[in-house]
Amino acid sequence: MAEFIAWVLVVAIAAYACAGGTDYGAGFWDLLAGGAERGKRPRWLIDHAMAPVWEVNNVWLIFVLVIMWTGFPTVFQAVFSALWLPLALAAVGLVLRGAGFALRKPTRRLAQRRIYGAMFAVSSLVTPFFLGAVLGGIASGRVKVGTTASADAWANGTSVLVGLLAIAATAFLGAVFLCSDALRFGAHDLADYFRVRALIALGAVVVLALIALPVTHDDARYVWDGLTGGLGLLLIILAAVCGLATVLLLLRRSHGWTRYTSVASVALTVGAWGCAQRPYALPTSLTVAEAAGAAHTLRWLVIVTAIAIVLVGPALVVLYRLDTMGELEELTDSDTEAVRTAGDNA
Repeated sequence: MAEFIAWVLVVAIAAYACAGGTDYGAGFWDLLAGGAERGKRPRWLIDHAMAPVWEVNNVWLIFVLVIMWTGFPTVFQAVFSALWLPLALAAVGLVLRGAGFALRKPTRRLAQRRIYGAMFAVSSLVTPFFLGAVLGGIASGRVKVGTTASADAWANGTSVLVGLLAIAATAFLGAVFLCSDALRFGAHDLADYFRVRALIALGAVVVLALIALPVTHDDARYVWDGLTGGLGLLLIILAAVCGLATVLLLLRRSHGWTRYTSVASVALTVGAWGCAQRPYALPTSLTVAEAAGAAHTLRWLVIVTAIAIVLVGPALVVLYRLDTMGELEELTDSDTEAVRTAGDNA
C-alpha cells in the first residue's frame, strides 16, 4: 500500500506540473509581453485562455499536500522543517499570483492594472522556481529526518537548476497551449507568436538539461544513476521523443496534438524522477516503507483516493474538455461592474 500511495503522489505531482505548470507558463509570457500597448493582445489571449480553469489546476497541489501529510507524515515533517523558507515563498507567490490575476481584469485604472499584472507575472516565476528548488533539495539528498533549515538545502546547484528547469518547462507548456487557444479564439497571428516562444522555451529546457548533467552527476548521484539506467532512462527517452514530436508538430503548425505531446514530455520526466528515487522517499536516508504512516491510515487513504478518482476524475476530464472546446466563458464586464469604483476609469 505504501508504494501504491507513493506512486499516486508522483502522478499527482505530474498532474500539477502539467496543469498548474501551463498556467505558470502563461504568466511567464505575460511578463515578457511588453508594454501596455504592445502586450495588449497577448495578455488578452492569456486572460481568456486561463480564466475558466486556473483555479481548478491548484486542486492538484492540495491533493499532493494531503497525500504527503497523511500517507508519509515523516517525509512531510522533514521536508517542511528543512525547506520551510522556499515553500513559504512559493505559497506567497501562489497567493499574490491568484490575487493579481483575479483583480487585474475588473480594474480600470491603468496604474492599478499594471500593479496587479506585475504581481501575477512575477509570481508566475517565483512559485515554480521555489517548488523546483524544493524538489532539487530532496533529489540531492540534502533533506533527511532531523535536518534543520539552511540555505544549502535549497540554494545548491541542483536546486537552482531544477528551479530554472521548472520555469522553462512551464513556459514551454504555456506557449504550446496558447498556440491552440489562439486558433480557438481566431487570433491566428498570436498562434505564430506563441509558436516561436514555445520553440525557444523548449530550447531553454534542453540547454538547462545539458548543464544539469555534470551537476547532478556530482551532487545527486543516486538520482543520476536512476535516470541513466532502467525504467528511469526509458521514461527520459520517451519524454525526449514526445518533446521532439512537439517540435515537429509546431514547425508544421499542426497544433491539434501538441497539447498531448508536450504534456506527455513533462509528465514522463516527473515519472522518471519518481523511478530514479526508488525505493527512497528521501534519497539514501528514508525509504518509502520506512516513511509510510500507520497501516490502517494507508488503507483508508487508498479507499478515499479510489473514491476521489471515481467521483472527481470524470468531472475534471469534462471540465478540461469543455475548456479546450471553447464551451466555457469567463466573466464579462457586466458581471464585474459591481466591483468597480468611480475612479476606475482614470
